[in-house]
Amino acid sequence: MRNNRINNNKKEELHRINEKIRVPQVRLVGENVEQGVYSTHDALKLADEKGLDLVEISPNADPPVCRITDYQKFLYQQKKKLKEQKAKSVKVVVKEIRFGPQTDDHDFNFKLKHAKSFLEEGSKVKAYVFFKGRSILFKEQGEVLLLRFATELEDFAKVDQLPQLEGKKMIIMLSPKKQPVKAVAPKAHEEKASKAAKEEPQAQEEENTQEA
Repeated sequence: MRNNRINNNKKEELHRINEKIRVPQVRLVGENVEQGVYSTHDALKLADEKGLDLVEISPNADPPVCRITDYQKFLYQQKKKLKEQKAKSVKVVVKEIRFGPQTDDHDFNFKLKHAKSFLEEGSKVKAYVFFKGRSILFKEQGEVLLLRFATELEDFAKVDQLPQLEGKKMIIMLSPKKQPVKAVAPKAHEEKASKAAKEEPQAQEEENTQEA
């Protein structure tokens, strides 16, 4: 039997390996074996002959699917794959902007400027009006303010959630618009074509002179 069998209990909790696989049959997959259904005894024997581990990778299949591999290498590859998937996943950042129900134009424009920079960097914006005490009576005014805010940002953002009252806050959610790909202006191409059109009659005239 392989001398360096994995005995780390924490690792074995991730997958059943070797003698921990106690079903009568398994389906072997992988590059280093003839794929198919084997008795677990024969699969273990085959793994032992190769100096590798029998690793159960799909326990809920019928029969369970196993792979003959170096378990430590297998775990490393799984961790590496998981790390790559996490790196590719897009992290959504939400920036908050708070207003009062009677925010003046100066403060509004100041916060509008910040919201534009947040959206341009790819962050979502959660803008809300906070109603303190009796100011909840001005909730309609808060809604108008948030709608104006969204309108001012329509070139930069799309509305994910219209103004909605949640407790003492009226909230609107905005996410950045994808920047449109700018079409390449055909100016250079037109200039080149124009230049060629001008040079062609001249070249033709020189050719006719030489023929004469």
